[in-house]
Amino acid sequence: MKKIKISFNPVQLDYSCELMRALAHPLRLKILEFIDKSGSVNVNKIYSNLKIEQSVTSQHLSILRLTGVIATEKVGKFVFCSINYPCLEKAEIAVNRFLGKA
Repeated sequence: MKKIKISFNPVQLDYSCELMRALAHPLRLKILEFIDKSGSVNVNKIYSNLKIEQSVTSQHLSILRLTGVIATEKVGKFVFCSINYPCLEKAEIAVNRFLGKA
């Protein structure tokens, strides 16, 4: 592996850390995988299909929503989740830049 000059933008450092923390949990990645396969999906379908307690699912979805990884839309009494792909692309670019691949 070649040596890489590492530098961080101090303004974006906190957000970048929160984004990476949000993506670094196996259950959240499992939820993202399910949303990706389903497109826009009702929260009830997420916890019933993945067999996760509703409260646990809500906590993980909240972290993903606060970091901008997912978007939510309330339709009637249901909340639908979809992936914010531009946010994930920014994370990919940041990781590639860190690794010297961008």
